[in-house]
Amino acid sequence: MDEKKSLIQKIKDLKKSKNAIVLAHCYQNIEIDEVADFVGDSLYLSREAAKTNADVIIFAGVYFMAETAKILSPQKKVYIPQKDAGCMMADMINTEKLLEFKSKYPDVPVVCYVNSTAAVKALSDICCTSANALDVVRSLNSDKVLFVPDKNLGKYVSSKISDKEIVCYDGYCPVHNLLTVNDIKVQKERYPSALVLTHPECREDVVHISDYVGSTTGIMKYVSNSNEKEFIIVTEVGVVQRLRRDYPDKKFIHVSPKAVCDDMKKISLNDIYNSLLNETYEIKVSDNLIKSALRPIEKMINI
Repeated sequence: MDEKKSLIQKIKDLKKSKNAIVLAHCYQNIEIDEVADFVGDSLYLSREAAKTNADVIIFAGVYFMAETAKILSPQKKVYIPQKDAGCMMADMINTEKLLEFKSKYPDVPVVCYVNSTAAVKALSDICCTSANALDVVRSLNSDKVLFVPDKNLGKYVSSKISDKEIVCYDGYCPVHNLLTVNDIKVQKERYPSALVLTHPECREDVVHISDYVGSTTGIMKYVSNSNEKEFIIVTEVGVVQRLRRDYPDKKFIHVSPKAVCDDMKKISLNDIYNSLLNETYEIKVSDNLIKSALRPIEKMINI
């Protein structure tokens, strides 16, 4: 047995002995899928984990995702294999900045993208994902909405909903925000028949020229249901890698080598093994914060 297969077997043995599950976000190194119990978007992973009888959750993702898993499974132990796997967009807002933003618009509800910390969720009225943001905003009985922290997702929602004013906080995903219309044009010149599938965390002008705009899961479902054979994928490279693996009869063009999240790539199979073996690094969220942050998540789920 080679070294990688041996490591994978050790991880599987530890999972069994500790009644643990491994969650892997779609931006993770693709080899992690080999030991993952669930692979997908962040909220999906946390919700699926909450349904299990596992005692331990190893979250291969970034810090705010592991926090959400803890919020939805407070009785379980949650670990992140690399404690410095963070999110620059989530770090663009904190409680102080959110309170300042809210003070400028008294009594206006706050929609918080789930790609944010537990503390920011706790100060928000309702959460949303990139898949359900339109439904969440439409559900609010208000003609004005504050949207945090992703201005690009907020602008996408605003372009689809004409009867509400959406005031966006000035945050963004640095990886998606780097992608330009020119990046797409370069690939379209090479692959003129390819459809452009884009994540709504991208800039407004990029979204505007895309054939489909949707969440990571949405992009994957679109590919599955499409008869087309060529796609330009405008999101993080992990999605492209999984599409190439799962649909070998179709061609997937990564829009740009810029679309790589370094934080998401920090976790390796070795890190997962060490996290299981040594129970590092545990996510701690206070009971009060869990209660406050759970409220806007449950509101979202209820609609």
